[in-house]
Amino acid sequence: MSFHSGHIVRIPTSKTIADEAQSQALGEYTFAVIQRDVDDVLTATDAQLVQAMRFFAERMKMVVEPTGCLGFAAACHAGVPLAGQRVGVNISVGNVDLGRLGEFLAL
Repeated sequence: MSFHSGHIVRIPTSKTIADEAQSQALGEYTFAVIQRDVDDVLTATDAQLVQAMRFFAERMKMVVEPTGCLGFAAACHAGVPLAGQRVGVNISVGNVDLGRLGEFLAL
């Protein structure tokens, strides 16, 4: 919301499995970097995060936390034409309770 409005917007805490993405507002420094360097912002649903976690677990043998899947899930599901382009996605591994991971992957 802040990206599109051009100023920092405060929102209610979102309900998501990506607990590290539940902040209510961007910080001033982060927002300045986003304004300067970011062309667009993509989003992903919790179901898409679980699909991404499953992909990493099954194909890459990596335990990736829900928040760590955000960029990958958004890139896969946003409908943005990325074929043939160089795309970097930051992946954050670990930091997920194994019992909770089992619940996500069992869905």
